[in-house]
Amino acid sequence: MNQAQWGVFVEAEGKVHVIELISGVRKIKGLGVLDALETLSKINYGEEVLVGQKVLTRVPLRLPELSKGMLRRAQTISAKDAGFITSRMGIGPNDRILEAGIGSGGLSMYLARILGNSGIHVTVEPRSEHADVALENMRRAKESWSEFPNHHHIEGAVEEVVKQIRDFSEEFDGIILDLPEHPSAINAVSPLLSVGGRLVCYCPVTSQLEAAWIACEQAGLEIEWAGELIERQWGKASKGGVRPVNGPFGHTAFLLLAYRRS
Repeated sequence: MNQAQWGVFVEAEGKVHVIELISGVRKIKGLGVLDALETLSKINYGEEVLVGQKVLTRVPLRLPELSKGMLRRAQTISAKDAGFITSRMGIGPNDRILEAGIGSGGLSMYLARILGNSGIHVTVEPRSEHADVALENMRRAKESWSEFPNHHHIEGAVEEVVKQIRDFSEEFDGIILDLPEHPSAINAVSPLLSVGGRLVCYCPVTSQLEAAWIACEQAGLEIEWAGELIERQWGKASKGGVRPVNGPFGHTAFLLLAYRRS
């Protein structure tokens, strides 16, 4: 799909706008009423354009910009956690990945970027209001990138749709669960995990981490890693030098990584 169908425009302070460049006057959130195709499509990368009172710079359609400008409803998995999850799971082209609890699709876009055309990506989400937002973000990604996996979405609780999941793949190289409760889901999908495959649980609180840990062990999986990732940003100080910036300490959630040895 040609990247010209979508454009990414960044304000001076960093706010990102992901805009579909189609003909017709319409309201674009944060920018007002305009014909995006006529106003923005001929702007080259690195060039500025004045839209209302805002000066925007066009930049290429890369994953960080699509993530920053994505539609949001549910909380998204951060780049910090997404990078850890995808690298520790060893995800790559040709892999088969099952993702349950997709929220707004933040992690889904990271997975799609890694899997490329040869991968299989099955997503499951019981809440249609969340899935609608996530699937729109995935549509943007698919129409912006030259490669995109074979993506299939199933609406429902993952425990209740295992048969439908098997229609797309009998086994998965990786399974990611971002759910309010993990044990029943682990029991339902752990048989789908291939030998050498890894299962990750994203747990907002420690009680969920403990429950997921026990369920994984009961399912015959080995716990490879459990913990949290702390991020602290630094910036330039007004009187010279660099220091930690003011803001929340970078805890987001607890992660559990389990492995199927046999």
